[in-house]
Amino acid sequence: MAENLVIVESPAKAKTIEKFLGKGYTVKSSFGNIRDLSMKGLGIDIENGFKPEYGVSPDKKKIVSDLAKLAANADTVWLASDEDREGEAIAWHLYESLKLKPENTKRIVFHEITKNAILEAIENPRSIDMNLVMAQQARRVLDRLVGFELSPVLWKKIQPKLSAGRVQSVALRLIVDREREINAFDAQRFWKIEASFTIEGREGCLKAVLDRKFDTEEDARAFLEQCTEETFTVSDVETKEGTRTPAAPFTTSTLQQEAARKLGFSVSQTMTIAQQLYEAGLITYMRTDSTNLSSLAINTAKEAITKLYGEDYSKVRKYRTKAKGAQEAHEAIRPTYIANAEVEGTAAEKKLYNLIWKRTVACQMADAIVEKTVVTISGSKLKCNFICEGEQILFDGFLKVYIEGRDDEQSEDIATLPKLEKGQALGCNNIIAVEKFTQKPVRFSEASLVKKLEELGIGRPSTYAPTITTLLKRGYVIKGDKQGSVRRYKEISLESGAISEKVKSETVGTEKKKLLPENIGIVVTDFLSANFKDILDYGFTARVEEDFDRIASGKVVWNKFIDNFYGPFHKEVDDSLSDTGHSNAQRVIGTDPASGKVIIARIGKFGPLVQKGQNDDPDKCFVGLPKGQLIETVTLEEALKLFELPRLPRTLGTIDGKEVVAAKGKFGPYIRFDGKFVSLGKSLDPYTVTLEEAGALLKADEEKEKNKVIARFEEADIQILNGRYGAYIKQGKNNFKIPRGKQAESLTLEDCEAIIAATPKK
Repeated sequence: MAENLVIVESPAKAKTIEKFLGKGYTVKSSFGNIRDLSMKGLGIDIENGFKPEYGVSPDKKKIVSDLAKLAANADTVWLASDEDREGEAIAWHLYESLKLKPENTKRIVFHEITKNAILEAIENPRSIDMNLVMAQQARRVLDRLVGFELSPVLWKKIQPKLSAGRVQSVALRLIVDREREINAFDAQRFWKIEASFTIEGREGCLKAVLDRKFDTEEDARAFLEQCTEETFTVSDVETKEGTRTPAAPFTTSTLQQEAARKLGFSVSQTMTIAQQLYEAGLITYMRTDSTNLSSLAINTAKEAITKLYGEDYSKVRKYRTKAKGAQEAHEAIRPTYIANAEVEGTAAEKKLYNLIWKRTVACQMADAIVEKTVVTISGSKLKCNFICEGEQILFDGFLKVYIEGRDDEQSEDIATLPKLEKGQALGCNNIIAVEKFTQKPVRFSEASLVKKLEELGIGRPSTYAPTITTLLKRGYVIKGDKQGSVRRYKEISLESGAISEKVKSETVGTEKKKLLPENIGIVVTDFLSANFKDILDYGFTARVEEDFDRIASGKVVWNKFIDNFYGPFHKEVDDSLSDTGHSNAQRVIGTDPASGKVIIARIGKFGPLVQKGQNDDPDKCFVGLPKGQLIETVTLEEALKLFELPRLPRTLGTIDGKEVVAAKGKFGPYIRFDGKFVSLGKSLDPYTVTLEEAGALLKADEEKEKNKVIARFEEADIQILNGRYGAYIKQGKNNFKIPRGKQAESLTLEDCEAIIAATPKK
């Protein structure tokens, strides 16, 4: 009989904790939450104070049964779920479902999985905090009410199988609003003046920018003409010593942003890897909005910095949490053992750990000391000046370890200026007037969307990743690239007293891995904005989060808060369902000049389309909008071109007497030939691909298939294959990893059988 039963959420966490607790402790996992709102109906008794109706999910019934038997035979049950509201709710659900008794049940929390933290938690148990449980329950009930009542409205008014959510719908609105800002943006042109000066007796040039811009080409040209006989001197040299301070240690959102910038990780990928590091005992809890560091962490960081870089590089800093409505007093995300600059693990785990280690160490390091120099260059008759800025690092401080990334994706060029004196004459190499354009807003990436949600006070650390995942799964947005367009611009140069001009071109508007709204996402946003203003209101959604915080601190009764919300919301639902006037995102684009029929863009049963002819026209015809084309921006010219395209599937011709067909399927456009299906990828279009292009694609696929098989042992149904991530062994439907150090090409049948036998069964 176990004296102590410790219950945590995950097997990995259980395994790590079991190492620290001695004899007499059994550590088991609940595999997440064991209980949730019932899926039979609403799962909430509205008439009885919004009482939740909970049920154990079918896949958790055996886990609950096993835990209940262990708990019945234990002297003490320790509920050791995470220390946030969700973790507190999990502890309460375990208490209720396992029918635990208060006299032998203890709640323990810790923000890092280390021996000291676990033993300290055992020494300081507490009871379940019902205020935190009720705050989490309020969130769950409110989100169920919103989703359960709004989704049928969307099914009736727009399209089946749609969904809405309190946070997801606001996040979607941000993406849609940004897309409309971009579409409505009108770039304004201006002229920037850049100059290159020479210094007598020295090599190289001094680059400078005029301290004013011109609105027209005429003004810019007139300025260059003014400069044809100018002489230039240094009119002022201002040197100031300044400092740069390090960024605060990571919170959930700043970790997600920086991992996206520096490692290219998605928000959900970052959270998955961070959870693995936490459960292995390598970092502190990864869902936090606190920048606080413990005294132990600060002292350990000081020791590590002094040892690695010297005492001059150490500076103790204490950070205060600035996040609005920050939850419980967690620590920032940091390594559990700061002395360990590296850890064992997967390549992704090592990269993320290294990022966390650098940020933590840097925040306890000395400021960087920089010398900033601003040089003003004047002409003898000019009313404006050229400015040249430079910076020299006198002491690198925290920059030795870490520099925070930037969202604007621009490199930070720091020019080091030569020694210059006031009154010093300069030669003019050239002066160039460059035609420039104001920049349109940038689409959200996953990380910049999280940053915006946090700024608005919408959502909490635990909600960011699932919110974005839901938007992508529902097809409301896609994560993709935007092709740039070529733009021509002028350069007018003054060199050796002569003015000349060139027309150049640049590619603008290229974006990668951005969140792009789909037509259905725009339609849903517009409908909700028109009919459910509160749900889509940023301020209202942020105030709801503040109400959850007040419930967590015991200042508000959870079901009274729900009641205040539900009355007006339910009325809006009823009004919307009874309204018959909604038109499903139909937009008249224009008239077909050939037939005189109206051209309409709208959402159809199978997605967005353009339609020729009114709905009651028996001869109306349709064609689907290509991916990325929006109902609200498609032009008449683009729509008419779509009707000119051939119907799919489209026969291209024959190769060796066999038909080659281009078509679109569930997984995108493809070529069908001789019973085989080959993806067209992103570079070829099924409407325009030629027989020659298809032939080349089929040939490349055939070569790829030939190179796929390294070896085949038919008697044992074993193959050695080349895969996306390297060589592997395949037997029947099962795949097996080839151990490091073994060459795939030299493996025998016996070697393969030994590897298969040694691989643990899942």
